[in-house]
Amino acid sequence: MKKLKVFISSVQTEFARERENLFDYLHSDPLLGLFFEPFLFEKLPATDQRADAVYLNEVAQCDIYLGLFGAKYGFEDAEGISPTEREFDEATRLHKTRLIYVLGESGLQRHAKMDQLIQKVGIDLVRKRFNSGDDLNSGVYASLVNY
Repeated sequence: MKKLKVFISSVQTEFARERENLFDYLHSDPLLGLFFEPFLFEKLPATDQRADAVYLNEVAQCDIYLGLFGAKYGFEDAEGISPTEREFDEATRLHKTRLIYVLGESGLQRHAKMDQLIQKVGIDLVRKRFNSGDDLNSGVYASLVNY
């Protein structure tokens, strides 16, 4: 049986620990590990390709886009769009299953563009809030079992 690929997306500097923990959790969980293969961009070796081409290709190859949205928006390209938003938009364009987890309550101070992204996501999807790594893991577990 082929495992479903889960693309874990976020501003890397904001959620480095959570991303790594979630990656390890999905690999080590006896149930989830049977059905899902997590993907983290930072696990790739060096390659002679542009980073944006690589992450958009990985979104195209995934079955599930899992977005972690927090306070930071991240690096902006020449058009003012972050990789996280580009990845979400590509997953949307390709009709991928999108699971979005938002850090903290709505009163959290966020970058204005991250607020806009969260609002954009909320038009189409049910989001789940989390406040800790344990919240995140249990939420992702429930979403993937439901999937």
